[in-house]
Amino acid sequence: MKIPVQTKPALWGVAAGAIALAIVGFSWGGWTTSGQAESTARAQIDEAVVLALAPVCADKFQRSQDASANLASLRKVESGAQGDFVEKGGWAAVPGNNSSDRVAAVARACAEILVTNS
Repeated sequence: MKIPVQTKPALWGVAAGAIALAIVGFSWGGWTTSGQAESTARAQIDEAVVLALAPVCADKFQRSQDASANLASLRKVESGAQGDFVEKGGWAAVPGNNSSDRVAAVARACAEILVTNS
């Protein structure tokens, strides 16, 4: 089978165009790989869970015994350790939320709510 002479430059042009399209698509076109999409989705899920559970944590804190004393103690703790205070107190623990990173994130958000709104 004889291939015309013009075919080789055309195939090289198609290959170069495909490569250029992929570079532009992934760089500026918003294309993502499945791994990147999954990573982004997990981050959004974690953020949504923290936003949903932080008010529950704050409510548990405010309804606990000695809530005013605990709030005074929380305010005395430096801001970086306030999440640890809430987590150690058990207010950030919610059944089914067994990820320690997520519990810590909920505790930090809860402490922020308590300090700013109380």
